[in-house]
Amino acid sequence: MSEYETKPGVRMPKPEDNRPKRFYTAVSIAEGEGGWRVQLDGRSVKTPAKNLLQVPTAALAELLAAEWDAQGERINAPAMPANRLCFVAIDLMGDAHDATVAEVTRYASTDQLCFRAPDPADLVAAQAAAWDPVLDWAKKALGVELRSGTGVLPIDQDAAALQAIHARASALDIWRLTALAHATAVCSSAVLGFALLEGERGGEAVFALSTIDEAYQIAQWGHDEEAAQRLALLKTELVAAERMLRALDAS
Repeated sequence: MSEYETKPGVRMPKPEDNRPKRFYTAVSIAEGEGGWRVQLDGRSVKTPAKNLLQVPTAALAELLAAEWDAQGERINAPAMPANRLCFVAIDLMGDAHDATVAEVTRYASTDQLCFRAPDPADLVAAQAAAWDPVLDWAKKALGVELRSGTGVLPIDQDAAALQAIHARASALDIWRLTALAHATAVCSSAVLGFALLEGERGGEAVFALSTIDEAYQIAQWGHDEEAAQRLALLKTELVAAERMLRALDAS
């Protein structure tokens, strides 16, 4: 018997049974006044708040359309990360812009890259090798110099550095700010969020940099299935944010 059968021929509902059925056949994109739209059987997609799903570039519309086209018999929303990011941008970011900028700045004040392990020596070395070059990049490219230290005690970051983060985030449009904020939260690092935004690092690279500690633990103690699933989800989210950003950059 399968895990969903109580006895032969009697099946319990599967989690995916609660997902909406696919109601469309053809997926396409179309240019409209003010942007590009995703269409399902010729009808434009709406966001959860009933706004039109319209994006600035054809490349981004194609990315969104590909997620719709990849759906099977039932629609799996968690498997559509780029669409979810665009829904947030359209439905929420207009009103949440200032709060989101403040949140990114708060992440910078407690940036993961600045909190180093005091030991063991191989983890200390791994963190330094991975994170120091990114902090150096932030200093040169962003004008943001963040201090690092060992342990978990708060670090008093330079106000000028945090102001620079705030100013850069404030200048972003709703699309890029949404992607930046999401990547920052996933990584617990505004520096890594900006590295992804600026194309300094890709989604997989940012994921690897943000999970140095987890990789070390796996190397020491072995594979854990639940942890592996969580990490795979985080990687997917960062790759989706990267694809969204690069699609926004496309002419």
